[in-house]
Amino acid sequence: MKTTAVIVEDLSIAAEVLQKYCQKSGKINVIESFSSVEDALPFLSENIVDLLFLDVEMPGANGFDLLDKLSYSPQVILTTSKTEYAYNAFEYSVTDFLKKPFTYQRFMDSLGKLKEDISRKDEAEEMSHIYIKSDGKLIRLENDDILYIESMGDYVKFITNEKKIITHNTIKNLTAKINPSVFCKVHRSYIINMNKISDIRENMLYIKGTQIPISKANRTMVMSRLKII
Repeated sequence: MKTTAVIVEDLSIAAEVLQKYCQKSGKINVIESFSSVEDALPFLSENIVDLLFLDVEMPGANGFDLLDKLSYSPQVILTTSKTEYAYNAFEYSVTDFLKKPFTYQRFMDSLGKLKEDISRKDEAEEMSHIYIKSDGKLIRLENDDILYIESMGDYVKFITNEKKIITHNTIKNLTAKINPSVFCKVHRSYIINMNKISDIRENMLYIKGTQIPISKANRTMVMSRLKII
């Protein structure tokens, strides 16, 4: 599976170079590109990606401000024309520091520093099930049994192969806790099991005959994760 990435870069020519290099490498799937932290934050707050190509100096908030606001820690390759941010890069444990302009070979050197993240993969394998609280008891749900999760305000409804379970929680909170290799938030009110999709049509997807809305931005994420032949 390719590494999913988002570019946050205010210079269009620099963003285009990154897009071109990512495509040429055959290793990186760029699912979105933004020109400011303010534009990128809503998407990154609701979608977990593997890698960020992040400029430091941009109008408004800077790249480090974005990292401060994320609830998870993707691998980060900083792109900047100045070297004075190297210390900050060390503090944020970024994967590499690309000084603009950079060559394709230098870009590939950065990709070579990306962690295989074995511990993360092992953790994902262990996340084969979850426990939820409902009616005063803990209920174990296997990932494979969950079709989708629907928001009900301060509650969520788990739809499984056999039953529906309501628990006090939110879609936003669940997004950061469930297995990202299995589940994907496709709408502000829905998290779906990627393995249960039967059909996708424009702004709707279907699971066991149920129609679920999918936002334009999240559709890009979903399509990037499907095995399309």
